Amino acid sequence: MKYIVVLIDGAADEPIKALGDVTPLEYAKTKMIDQLAPYSTIGMVKTIPDGCAKGSDTANLSVLGYDPTVFYFGRSPLEALSMGVNLKDTDVTFRTNVVTLSEEGDYEDKIILDHSADEITTEEANELLLAIEEALGDEIRKFYPGVSYRHLLVWDQGSTQVKLIPPHDILDQRIGNYKPEGINSDLIWELMKKSYTILNHHPINEARRKKGLRPANSIWIWGEGTKPQLPLFKEKYQVEGAVISAVDLIKGIGIGAGMTSIDVEGATGNVHTNYKGKADAAIKWLIEEDKDFVYVHLEGPDECGHRNELENKIKAIEYIDQKIITPIIEAMDNKSIAYKMLVVPDHPTPLRLRTHTGDPVPYMIYQSGSALINKDNRYTEHFAKNTDYYIKKGHTLMDVFLK
Repeated sequence: MKYIVVLIDGAADEPIKALGDVTPLEYAKTKMIDQLAPYSTIGMVKTIPDGCAKGSDTANLSVLGYDPTVFYFGRSPLEALSMGVNLKDTDVTFRTNVVTLSEEGDYEDKIILDHSADEITTEEANELLLAIEEALGDEIRKFYPGVSYRHLLVWDQGSTQVKLIPPHDILDQRIGNYKPEGINSDLIWELMKKSYTILNHHPINEARRKKGLRPANSIWIWGEGTKPQLPLFKEKYQVEGAVISAVDLIKGIGIGAGMTSIDVEGATGNVHTNYKGKADAAIKWLIEEDKDFVYVHLEGPDECGHRNELENKIKAIEYIDQKIITPIIEAMDNKSIAYKMLVVPDHPTPLRLRTHTGDPVPYMIYQSGSALINKDNRYTEHFAKNTDYYIKKGHTLMDVFLK
């Protein structure tokens, strides 16, 4: 038996008036999902335990079978694993976004306009991070460039006793209302403040302005954590697994769990990612390399939720159905290989809120060769809420899937 997880990041949403009071997932044209649903088990799962951070780190740990109340180290150290940064036990890591702030007024009066600076390219952002490292890095604090707007700060002898707000939670709000609090909070704020002076008129940002793009004119520090230790996925579930993602966080979780992280050229973490490359990599892992388990992570719906892009969120869901789920299903069926597929978001990212919530999400488990379960089955939030299947502890979903 082969096992395939298609993680549609942030796809779950609320009914939207402009769509006739249905969600993007319900509105999207998903021919293959609709074809599989009558033969599938559909229900709801709570991936984020009460009291835990409403983030992709918490939720993806949960989906992969790791209880976030036990195995939570923060998101940034998991990203560090993917980036190949060797952490000491004394290191504290922080996610460092390059963001777009308004340009008028004092630093604390600026408004955060975009947590991703128009999804800045990796090449542009890396040059900006090198300027930050040169100006602000030292023997204690070191900045590492990552992918697009997502970067890393490693702080030797740092502290996690600090309250930091994710930038996507405070879009269009005054940043001075969300200053860091706790140990080293003044130093963190000063780093962010200095970064604006370094970045605002950097040649990269001047060139972006000329193109009509938002400048990445400040860093935003958040997502603190410490060196992670996860039980090996293979020992836990007796399957050899791989993760396929453009996002360092997901790669880092996989690497930390002893899984293979498969890089796909052109994978971007947004609606325009290399879908074919990801599908081909999953098929190769399962069929050509004859491995057991693959976790295909698609970030597009989540990014569209943060950016309040309704049309693109629908497109992202449709692309995942057409370009990920369909070719994988067809390849497995053509080879007459027995398999199970789990389709699930990690968390909702409602367009109205532009950030994550901890609400339960719909899941669908399909097994090849299954008999008809219910001809009226649909993979939507509304349908899933009205079934008899509810998994209260999200980390047990993997046990259900692999049993």
